[in-house]
Amino acid sequence: MDRIQVRTHQRKEFVDITREVTDCVRKARIGRGTCTVFVPHTTCGLTINENADPSVTDDILRTLCSLVPESGRYRHAEGNSDAHIQSSLTGHSLHLIVEESRLMLGTWQGIYLCEFDGPRNREVWVKCSE
Repeated sequence: MDRIQVRTHQRKEFVDITREVTDCVRKARIGRGTCTVFVPHTTCGLTINENADPSVTDDILRTLCSLVPESGRYRHAEGNSDAHIQSSLTGHSLHLIVEESRLMLGTWQGIYLCEFDGPRNREVWVKCSE
């Protein structure tokens, strides 16, 4: 298993980690199989979406903030309930196909760490299997 270290700089942001995950797949030297990407945190998540136009991730983040606002009738006392809910909506893991030692992503797809309670130091776990 590989671990990717990600430093986020804003309370809410998407960080493109495609290159780092691709490097893990290359390092694993598997011809074909799967790659699982997982974040062991409760206030960030993962998603795959377009990485050509940054307005796409801005739109997603803005919509998530609209659906789950920072202030609400939350009972959790730490003040980050919105982050917990948003991370549950994006999810904490991705399962990807590996063929010919490379990730099978679509032309415009990228892998993102979704920060909802930053800035923080985050860790992403990557496990490749044949």
